[in-house]
Amino acid sequence: MGQLENKTAIVTGGSSGIGLAAARRFAAEGAHVFITGRRERDLAAAVETIGSATGIAGDISDLDHLDRLYDAVRERDKGLDVLFANAGTGAFATLEETTEEHFDRIFDVNVRGTVFTVQKALPLLNKGASVIVNSSVRADDGIETFGAYAASKAALRSYTRTWANELKGRNIRVNAVSPGTIDTPALAGIVGEENAEEAKAGFAANVPLGRMGTSDEVADAVTFLASDQSSFVLGANIYVDGGENQL
Repeated sequence: MGQLENKTAIVTGGSSGIGLAAARRFAAEGAHVFITGRRERDLAAAVETIGSATGIAGDISDLDHLDRLYDAVRERDKGLDVLFANAGTGAFATLEETTEEHFDRIFDVNVRGTVFTVQKALPLLNKGASVIVNSSVRADDGIETFGAYAASKAALRSYTRTWANELKGRNIRVNAVSPGTIDTPALAGIVGEENAEEAKAGFAANVPLGRMGTSDEVADAVTFLASDQSSFVLGANIYVDGGENQL
């Protein structure tokens, strides 16, 4: 039997990168996984590769879309055992360059969207459920031009602690994972396809292990937090960063 046998899980932003890797692991461990994504074609392709999965198209910053997700989970009538609040967005801008649109988009998705993703899950979460929030090492390091993204991820780290306190009475564990520099399709979207390889080399040079991480390596940590193997882990933040923010 797998670590998540007969469990029901949600992965937001599950059609690519870290979300897709986590959804595959959850399914391999025996869970039925609901995934969300904004692009229906990518979502359908992801569902096929995952196996035991249901795709619900939508943007977590749209609360009607979240309601549609949870309606689908409710129809399955088995509650919810694992929630990986993974969906997010990012873009570069210095303080001088920051516009209202830049700020609002990042905070609408990363903070507002995650807050209501977790809030709307509350009636469905089974006793002993696990909630995992995707934060980032960028919340700690003050890298230039990534201020709004970093601040949004710092907010999620703070919320993780608060939610862990608020939900511990229901035996629901809330923890965070903080990936470092991970090689995902989102990277090219942020820096541009033409700059991707140069950017990857520069990022890798700053990692003590000498390389970027993989989505599967983050998924390993997320699966640990989702399973009973982490039964005594609460309010924690697991860094998956190759030592980037540790050494």
